[in-house]
Amino acid sequence: MDDANKPIRAKRTGVAGALCAALSLFAMTPAPAAELSAGVMQLYSSVSIYPPTASTMTVCYGFVCRRREMLDFSAADRAALTRIMATGRANAAAERAAVQKAVIWFDRRMGPILGTNKRVAKADFRANDDQHNYDCWDTTRNTTSLMLVMQTWNLFKFHDVGNPHYRGFSLVQTPHNTAVLLERATKVEWAVDLWPRGYLQPPDVMTVAQWVTED
Repeated sequence: MDDANKPIRAKRTGVAGALCAALSLFAMTPAPAAELSAGVMQLYSSVSIYPPTASTMTVCYGFVCRRREMLDFSAADRAALTRIMATGRANAAAERAAVQKAVIWFDRRMGPILGTNKRVAKADFRANDDQHNYDCWDTTRNTTSLMLVMQTWNLFKFHDVGNPHYRGFSLVQTPHNTAVLLERATKVEWAVDLWPRGYLQPPDVMTVAQWVTED
């Protein structure tokens, strides 16, 4: 039995004991990676999964999160993402480029585990291969979760995780959604969209204003 699981031998009494017990319960309660907006929280509640914490996230695949796998971030994972994000400390554009590399890291990290190393760009039910693919709901959740974890690790200097965005409310546009970064200085929203790209290809990064006009 490791130290973390050994029973407490010393007896604590009074206010100090009650406070210690309360803190212990708090420490065992999973905490979300950040204070989540209603828009972000809906990504998780709509498929009945927990939002990410600083140490773990649910990876969705198989279209609309019908298949799931837990990613428990190791010390090596955190070190790798920290190194990647350190390449983007010069300015906001460099940080967005670093986020692209971080998403590629995620693709490589989970591909062999899920079988999504066989995934294709713009996969949906027409691909007839849900077990190896993400749809745009999956990529929006996964990218948002990854960015929330990195935000909790204080790896962002110029951005915060924004609300997901949606398009395709007309007959001339295919319905689609994306994860979003909000640039702190300008308040410009940037789409970080993996769905249009194949395995290990960098996600599209463009302003949401441009993204909503794409097909």
